[in-house]
Amino acid sequence: MSHAEDHEGTRRDFLYYATGGAGVVVTAAAVWPLVNQMNPSADVQAASTIRVDVSTVEPGTQLTVLFLGKPIFIRRRTQEEIDEARAVELSELIDPLADNANLNGDADASDENRTLDEAGEWLVMQGVCTHLGCVPLGDGAGDFGGWFCPCHGSHYDTAGRIRRGPAPRNLPVPQAEFVDETTILLG
Repeated sequence: MSHAEDHEGTRRDFLYYATGGAGVVVTAAAVWPLVNQMNPSADVQAASTIRVDVSTVEPGTQLTVLFLGKPIFIRRRTQEEIDEARAVELSELIDPLADNANLNGDADASDENRTLDEAGEWLVMQGVCTHLGCVPLGDGAGDFGGWFCPCHGSHYDTAGRIRRGPAPRNLPVPQAEFVDETTILLG
């Protein structure tokens, strides 16, 4: 093999590698916008959490906010509502699970596992009936003093647990926490 042939092989190898590398860069440049457009937009990311000021919510009243396109009920319960919810035996419940995004999936539906604070004063739930997605009426509606879905007759108690009607599950508790004494962070 002559020195010229060895030099030609090296040049050919370089051209193959350079062409392959350029192809990879061009392909990545073409594919990146397609992949990047699947990321959530800035307005969607901004709406993934909200802070709710609950300083004006009096005991026995509730505030309804819209979060991720669904109503969220934030209720400040009276001691009577708390006592009533905590007196319910778990065996009386249709859905035995808490359905609380703040706890593990197999937590029971006791009142303590559905409230935001230890005292049980704050209850935060998605305000969507688990039967067909209607918005239940609150403020002591229904047979159990909680919420009532007039569309199909689902009755929820003061902890948002299904007690009678076609709804199969309790009202879900979204990811929520107090960030200070008067502000709840959803999401």
